[in-house]
Parts: sequence; structure tokens; C-alpha cells
Amino acid sequence: MSRIIEHFITLTQIPHCSKDTQAMRDFLVDFANRYGYSADLDKSDNILISKEHPILALQAHYDMVCMGDAPKIEVYTQDDCLRAKDASLGADNGMAIAMMMVLMEDGYDLEFLLTADEEVGLIGANSVDFELKSRYMLNLDSEEEGELCIGCAGGIDIKAHKKIEWVENSDENFYEASIQGLPGGHSGVDIDKGVPNAIKELASFVEKSDASIITIEGGERTNSIPSNVRAHISSKVKLENEGDIILKDIYRKLLKPKCDIVKIIESIPHGVIRANETFDIPDVSQNLAIIHGDEKSLEIILSIRAMDMADLEMQAKKMISVFEYHGFSVEKRDKYPAWTPERNDFTNIVEESLKSVFKEAKTKAIHAGLECGVLKEKYPDILFASIGPTIRYPHSIREEVDIASVEKTFEVVKSIITEVSR
Repeated sequence: MSRIIEHFITLTQIPHCSKDTQAMRDFLVDFANRYGYSADLDKSDNILISKEHPILALQAHYDMVCMGDAPKIEVYTQDDCLRAKDASLGADNGMAIAMMMVLMEDGYDLEFLLTADEEVGLIGANSVDFELKSRYMLNLDSEEEGELCIGCAGGIDIKAHKKIEWVENSDENFYEASIQGLPGGHSGVDIDKGVPNAIKELASFVEKSDASIITIEGGERTNSIPSNVRAHISSKVKLENEGDIILKDIYRKLLKPKCDIVKIIESIPHGVIRANETFDIPDVSQNLAIIHGDEKSLEIILSIRAMDMADLEMQAKKMISVFEYHGFSVEKRDKYPAWTPERNDFTNIVEESLKSVFKEAKTKAIHAGLECGVLKEKYPDILFASIGPTIRYPHSIREEVDIASVEKTFEVVKSIITEVSR
């Protein structure tokens, strides 16, 4: 087992779900100090680890999306990949940190910028407060080997809220309806993969059955395609289980919300809004992420992404209008900028290093939020690029990382360090 994999497995045993990363923060600071590096914290618990006179900064985030049993993570190997039993793995972005740990052990003169709470809105990156010495920054949060990422989507979350009024219910049949354990996935890179959204699937069943939603609870994270949903529903006729829909009888009469929750859900698009033909990725997309409706109120959270900030604002404006039509108050949250694709001297170095290991290199932009967009605004004189090993199904219990890809990507990282130091 390589040092990288050993370090990664150690990291999986340290809880570091977003918003609960103190143990990981303290571990990383202690590790850096042990190998002669300074480790500074800013007010948002971002970590800057450095030594001597660096030219290159490596950058990653140290929180993870916890799905399933995480942060309890039991790692196993299957088909030459690392996976976690009934949990997200945290290879996004823990594998990058494991690579950095090896470089620290070997004493490289580098800066390591580790940001906090990336997975819940790039919170750390938005408030980074360090003076960096490096001319170049290599982000290690991409998820396909042999690819050079030079641009990413911007994003914004929409939170809508309204009070619920109740009316008499003439229906005769009442059920708890649930969908559990759909595959889930990243709301950016997987949004065009046909991954089912549990909230939309349940709403479609209820509408087709001419039934009504009374209360509902669905979704896990703003940046994850929902895997689970549970609702109380009512119908004039008897209903039966169908596909992923599991029904349990409720033997009491329930009131009905005055608003039509199914109609509201159906009015919210989920998936690719428009494609980007240049990079063969979504140009604008939307994830119906979370819904919570109880006896007092209804709350819905959307995640919108776009490769252009004007398009992002336009889609957000459309959805605000939809929500306001249905009587919601609306809040925009966690906006982050797109990273406009750019070729430069540093991307050329990264491309040649990729070719030296993988024989060829594909240049791309991704439909997901990378911290490069935020950090580029803060450090306009630094040149950026992003690479990473192959990680499949991040933000889900299917997450896996290709072990050979990790080792090859680390070879690329070391080649880049050599080239920028010439």
C-alpha cells in the first residue's frame, strides 16, 4: 500500500463533515508542524501550510460531504478502487490532502492552502485571508485523470419559505409515502447523467395518482441530487406501491394544506436547463435539493449553476418569480463566481506534465464549483489550473476512487513541481 493510500485511510477515520472539521483541522496543523512547516489559520479556519520560498501553491478543501453512515467510514477495495461501506468516501477532497502529506514528509518547498467548508458553499474560500507567496496555484479537486481543468461554473442557492394554511380534506385514504436509497450524486457533474431526483419522483407519482401531499421531507445536501424523501399523502382511491415508492397506511384523517405542494414541485425544473456545446457540459442547470413541509411552513432550497454569471442571475431571477407567484418569500445564498477558461504559461506546464504520464491531456471546463473561481478573484496575479485523480459518484454512497489513477496523478504533481522550479 502506498504512502498516499495509507494517509488517506488515516484521514477517513477523522470526522470532517462540513461544518464539523475541527478534528481534521487540528490533525493537519500538527502534521505540518511535525515536518517543519509553519501552519497558520485565518478567521474561517482555512489553513496555510508553508516552507521556505515557494513558487507553487497546492490547494484543496478539507471538509467532505457526509452521506449514508459517514462520518463513520469503513474503507474497502473492489475492482482496483477504494470505496466506503454504506457511506460517502471523502476522496473528494481527502485524496488531495493525502498527496500533500507525502510531499510534506519529503520536505518540498511549497505552500499548501487548505480551505474549510467548501462543500456547503465555498465558505472558506470566500473569506481566505492569507498573503500568498506563490506565482502558481494547482487545485487538486478535479475528478478525472489526465484532464486539465481551466474553468468552472458559478453558482447560487435559492431558499424559499412560506407559511402553510390548512383546509378540510375530503380524501378517504391516507399514506406515508417514501423513496429511500436512490443513487444520488453531485448536483453539478452528475446533473446530466440521468440520476433520479427522489423529490421529483415522488411528486410525479402523487400527481399521476391524483393525490395530494400533506407533509414532506426530502433531500440531504444542497449540492447533492436527493436520494431520499418521505411524505404524508392522501387520495380518494386506494393506492399501491409502485417502483421505488413504498406506501404505509395511516389510519386517521388528516387536514390538507391550502396550497398544492405537488403543483409547486412540478413548477420547479430539475436538471440541465441549457447545454454548453464548447465543452460538452451543461451551461445552466438546477438541482431541486431540499424540501421541508410540516404543519407550519413549506421550505424549498435550489442549487443553480451556470458557466456565465449573467446566465446564473437570469435563472435565479426566473425561479424567484416562480416562488413569489406561489406566495413564497425568497432568499439568495452562497453565491460564488464562475472561473473563466484561460490558457497561460502555467496551464501549458500542467498540460505537458499530464502528457508525460498519461500520453495525452484533455483540456476542459467543468459544471461544478471549484474554489479557483473564488480564489482567482482574491489573487488575480496568480495563475491557476486544476487536476485530480478519477473519483466517481462523489457526494453519494457510491463514491469511489481509482487507486492507479491516484498514483499517476501524484507523478504529474511532482512533475509540475519540478518544472515550475526550473
